[in-house]
Amino acid sequence: MLHGLAAATTALVLTALLAALVRRLMLRFGRKGPDTVPHLGGIAVALGTLGVACSGPLLGVAELGDGVAPLLAAAGAVALLGLVGDLRPLGVRVRLVAQATAATAVVALAGLSPGAGALAVLWIVFVTNAFQLLDTSDGAMGAVAAVTALGLAVCAIAEGHPGHGLLLSVLAAALTGFLLHNWHPARIHLGDCGALFTGFLLASSAVVVHTGAPGGRTTAELFALTVVVLTDTLLVLVSRHRAGRPLLRGGGDHIAHRLRGLGLTTQGSAVVLGVASLGCTLFGLQIHDGRLAPLAVLALALLVPAAVVLLLRVPVYGPASRRRTPRARTPADPAASVDLAGGRG
Repeated sequence: MLHGLAAATTALVLTALLAALVRRLMLRFGRKGPDTVPHLGGIAVALGTLGVACSGPLLGVAELGDGVAPLLAAAGAVALLGLVGDLRPLGVRVRLVAQATAATAVVALAGLSPGAGALAVLWIVFVTNAFQLLDTSDGAMGAVAAVTALGLAVCAIAEGHPGHGLLLSVLAAALTGFLLHNWHPARIHLGDCGALFTGFLLASSAVVVHTGAPGGRTTAELFALTVVVLTDTLLVLVSRHRAGRPLLRGGGDHIAHRLRGLGLTTQGSAVVLGVASLGCTLFGLQIHDGRLAPLAVLALALLVPAAVVLLLRVPVYGPASRRRTPRARTPADPAASVDLAGGRG
């Protein structure tokens, strides 16, 4: 317990210091442009998490246990992929193939059957990119991911995976340290390096921790833990399809942007997403503990389409982006990001 607390505290402080250092270096040596906020803050999150997690066994303070080292290696590879994408945008196919390869390595070592393993790989890749898509508003992705990491840490410890629980606690602490710089007005952003690293580590850890658990309970629990990012992804895909916009070209059409359209501040939007993630995480933990039946998740699942329908009514594209208009495919939104195509505008 004390070792875990010390590791989390170290990760928080180390990530906060690294984020400040990366920001200073980027402002001094980075490329100049209209957006002066650096986008390589994910380096701090990845280094803070990997550094603290790997230093425990080396120092003889805390053992991570079986299966954690390969997971760290795969997550580190995904972080490098994201870093390359931050510096030079990569094609969608390259990104997805690399993520699927890393996910396949994790799933193969987890010992899943071919059918379950294939589904797990698809789920890991989807959730990884869902977290990356959410990183479009100050503090939003960090808040949701930190809460999710803590929830998964509790599940890992309960399932007899203390090493994974420690790793996820370290990740949550690192994200909290980064939020000190990413809270509105953000002084640095995660970028693809941090967003993909975080999403992949969360999704892969969830699969490994629940290997061998009952399928129905696992499905319901993982849905509850990730319902916020899944809802955000569904919302933007449906919204862009209806507006005739390219699905992979980003814009100010995520949940956080729509909440601001309803009158919330940027900070308020991040808080609402964090609280929603906390509520869904607690719901998932009730399923994990057996206090709720897996079928109870159907009530939560019904809220997803209802939320999407309601949020679609919030205008985000402007009159030039109405469905089937000739100008619908032009990226007129000044806050547009690039989403899966790489980078953040």
